[in-house]
Amino acid sequence: MNLPSTIWECILILLFNFSIQRCPLLPAGCQHFNDLGYLTVEPAPLFLVGSNLTVYCHTTECQPRSTISLELNGEAVKAWKKFNCTVVMFNLPRVWVPQSQVVCKLKKDQLSYIVNGLDLHGGLPPDKPENIFCETTRSDFINCSWERGQETHLSTNYSISVNRENGTQIHSAQIQDAEAITIPQGILDENTKYRLFITAYNHFGASQSDPFIMRVKDIVIPETPHITRIEFGNSSIAAVLQWKTTESSVHLKPYIRLRARNGSVEVREGAELSEGLIRADDLKPLTEYEFQMRTCRSASGLTHASTPSSMPRSTSSKRSLCSRWSPPVMGRSPGKAPSQQLHVWRMFSSLQPNGQRMLTVLWKPPPPEDHSDDVQQYKIFLANDQKREVTCPATPSQCSVQVSAEVQALSVSAVTLYGSSPPAYLPLTHSGVSGPVLRELAPAASGSAVLVSWSWSRPEHQTATGGELMRYVVEWISVPATQLQWQQLDKNQNNTSITEPAHSDRVKQNVNNIKLFSAHLTLCSRVCFTLVRLRHTYSYVLMAEIIYAVVCIDCVSALTTVR
Repeated sequence: MNLPSTIWECILILLFNFSIQRCPLLPAGCQHFNDLGYLTVEPAPLFLVGSNLTVYCHTTECQPRSTISLELNGEAVKAWKKFNCTVVMFNLPRVWVPQSQVVCKLKKDQLSYIVNGLDLHGGLPPDKPENIFCETTRSDFINCSWERGQETHLSTNYSISVNRENGTQIHSAQIQDAEAITIPQGILDENTKYRLFITAYNHFGASQSDPFIMRVKDIVIPETPHITRIEFGNSSIAAVLQWKTTESSVHLKPYIRLRARNGSVEVREGAELSEGLIRADDLKPLTEYEFQMRTCRSASGLTHASTPSSMPRSTSSKRSLCSRWSPPVMGRSPGKAPSQQLHVWRMFSSLQPNGQRMLTVLWKPPPPEDHSDDVQQYKIFLANDQKREVTCPATPSQCSVQVSAEVQALSVSAVTLYGSSPPAYLPLTHSGVSGPVLRELAPAASGSAVLVSWSWSRPEHQTATGGELMRYVVEWISVPATQLQWQQLDKNQNNTSITEPAHSDRVKQNVNNIKLFSAHLTLCSRVCFTLVRLRHTYSYVLMAEIIYAVVCIDCVSALTTVR
């Protein structure tokens, strides 16, 4: 055999290959092919999945000193029995693969030949159609759908029958491999009840659904709405959707379905602002969203709208009447501006001859999770006869400004690319109301912190004057000092701890070093001083340094706050 004829023989084997799909057979060395026999299957090549099959390989001639084998999907079948020199039986127990191929081979004289091949098709009987669901708008057709159940791996036909309650059939239809059908609305009376049956059948059996009872007027759903516009405004966590529908929306309840990129679907009952406007809250900043809408006539529309498709539906047409979901509209939320007020405080310098004094405004930067971008700058607004704005850099967290005695309050905001934080108000004058009383000033057991607690009684005349407690501020200075330190505390808090900086090596190395803490609790009125003697101890030193703490209680009135 010359080389060209061998190549053509290989090509013919590949092209023919006995209808064995997906994986063309190409034995090593290009097997020789001749019409050597055929295959038969019991009970049949079309079999019930999970059945035991018997495959017979028939050769047309008896081939002495030859062996016959069978492969199922490329794997050799070991269970076989030879009837005679032309017929060999192979057992295939419990075949679960719906689409399989068997190939019979004959080996003789060190050469392998393909006798023949056969495709095996497995299938299952159809499940009973369930969760039948019919709906219509004011169009000419009723749309009905159902769930088919498990995959049959075979072509399955569906017979649809619409009957009156007395059993008279008024409509029938056939459809193949589908889960939906349309029924002409004109053949049905709007107020009459009908029974809908769906029967599924294929080679292995048939199954009929439970009757679905429907009345046309009960299955009319609202028209599909359309989203015409999405606005985020200055908010990164809320979107306002403008929508419209071809019918009156007076008795319709809108619902929103949104999906973040690579996220799950969420259905919400949005906040209705007015007719045709609805707001979706609690969004994430700088996120791409897909928005859809539907409307429902029932108060339970959200339950129906959010029910997964795998949940059973009622076999009756009495249900929540919701429209189909609108076409999706994409929108990207902007960055988030700081939403929390800053913690702010101040330091005064001595009064200058011209009546001016230098005021140092202090603040704590907003937490990173509260905004989307870096803080660009801070703005201080001074409240007096003429409001003045001072712009300060993002670092350090303080800014000095010259003020006159007329300035009684100020406010501070952090500014980012996506907006500013709410103004944090800081009064600068005293109200004359008595301040808090220090209860305890003592070192913590670890020796690296001081525990501070206080109490405050509401003045009797406060209610009459309208003053309200805003917050507490504790400030302290460690001597030798580098800068003032402070904490802003909630008005309901009455204790805190002052902690030494973790990087302060001189505290551990020089036990003779003397520290002076000035704990300054700020609330509302006057100044008083208390001298407290403390012993500061550490676990590795029996007796460390002695600390004198001066406690100043100075109160700033909320009455002077400019709002």
